[in-house]
Amino acid sequence: MKNEVRIIGGTWRSRKIRFPDVSELRPTPDRVRETLFNWLGQELDGLVCLNLYAGSGVLGFEAASRGAKRVVQVERNAEACIALKQNCGLLDARMVEIVQMDVARFLAGPTERFDVVLLDPPFHQGLVEPCCRWLEENGWLTPRARIYIEAEKEKVLESMPDTWQNHRSKHAGGVGYHLYKRIP
Repeated sequence: MKNEVRIIGGTWRSRKIRFPDVSELRPTPDRVRETLFNWLGQELDGLVCLNLYAGSGVLGFEAASRGAKRVVQVERNAEACIALKQNCGLLDARMVEIVQMDVARFLAGPTERFDVVLLDPPFHQGLVEPCCRWLEENGWLTPRARIYIEAEKEKVLESMPDTWQNHRSKHAGGVGYHLYKRIP
């Protein structure tokens, strides 16, 4: 594996994680991660986070580095999951759980409530809206959960659950990124 990305904040600041050269992996750039964690607050002490389509896992590791009590990283690619587990070992990230499974199957299974959801699916596959609907309808969110969505820049986020309010949106390069807040 030659690819690596640096964690930009928290306990593991400046530590690098490695990830395989898999075509669908697009680690979130430093600048976008910095903005996201400014939006969320630099410390996520005690929060439970879910990282769907984890890929490199950098968003989940950033959350754990900033104090998240538990981070569940869901990724179906076996090679990526091996790297995620290796990075957990490298960082001694006991609060990070790796689940190798298709996201749709995971969200159809037994639920758990999360305070923060990080959703960064492969682009141009129509995965954002169904995932958002499953998160809301299947009870995956705490009453005041925050949901971060990364999608192609031109993607118009339609059909978001009525209980979600767009808190912030920006774009960088070909990526649009959005933070929603759940309103109980």
